[in-house]
Amino acid sequence: MYARAATWWTILRISIEERLVYRGDFALGTLMRFLPIVTQIFLWQAILATIADGDVKGYAHGDMVAYYLLTMISRAFSSMPGLASGIALQVREGEIKKFLVQPIDFIGFLLLSRIAHKLVYYLISAGPFAFVFFLCRGFFINGWPEPEVFLCYVLSLIMGFVLGFFLEATLGLIGFWWLEVSSLLFVYMLFNFFLSGHMFPLDLLPEPWSLLVDLLPLKYLAYFPASVFLGKVEGVELIRGLWIELAWIVFFIVAARFLFWRGVRRYSGFGG
Repeated sequence: MYARAATWWTILRISIEERLVYRGDFALGTLMRFLPIVTQIFLWQAILATIADGDVKGYAHGDMVAYYLLTMISRAFSSMPGLASGIALQVREGEIKKFLVQPIDFIGFLLLSRIAHKLVYYLISAGPFAFVFFLCRGFFINGWPEPEVFLCYVLSLIMGFVLGFFLEATLGLIGFWWLEVSSLLFVYMLFNFFLSGHMFPLDLLPEPWSLLVDLLPLKYLAYFPASVFLGKVEGVELIRGLWIELAWIVFFIVAARFLFWRGVRRYSGFGG
């Protein structure tokens, strides 16, 4: 147990060191990521100005801008750029062979690499995040959530990271059967953009679309954490949402492990 823990710590430490060396662009990239918010501010200001009571299903102008700011944080946790395509590429190019002959768990190695990526990202981008949220503090009409709600918010972000990782890892491991998964990933990213809440609050959707979204795991990648912070999800509904998110995490952990287990049994690699 100690030897395994030491191995994982070494992998994590080296991954963090690598990213600290070459990812100085995180800070600038974070500021650029917030630029589309300016468009959203003016867009929703124009939309809400045409409505008598100035809000849509409980979202006033400030709520809407705050929601988009919070989804930026949610997506920064749950997004896994290049993970699924990278897994499929390693299978197709034969690079995955080294994980079959070395005592290193493939999925565990990728997970530690993503943890290192996120740790370095937030270490470097904390300043730009704080700066943008300070400038936009007036849009958070209801202020800071209660401590227990904020704790649930942080928990939902961490769970969103785990869910996002194993969901995309599952898609990438399909590469054992389909060597080219780019079309599948394009469809996934398209649905992810709309149904995760990154584009608009999902509680604006009418039936039956809102029911469809509730049946999918995508809303926990962006919409759910932001709604927790804003107090749109409370009480029993909040606890229920966290349990459902946990259930999805367990499902995709099992799915990823099963696909890797089955994929390795049908995998053939030749040459040096």
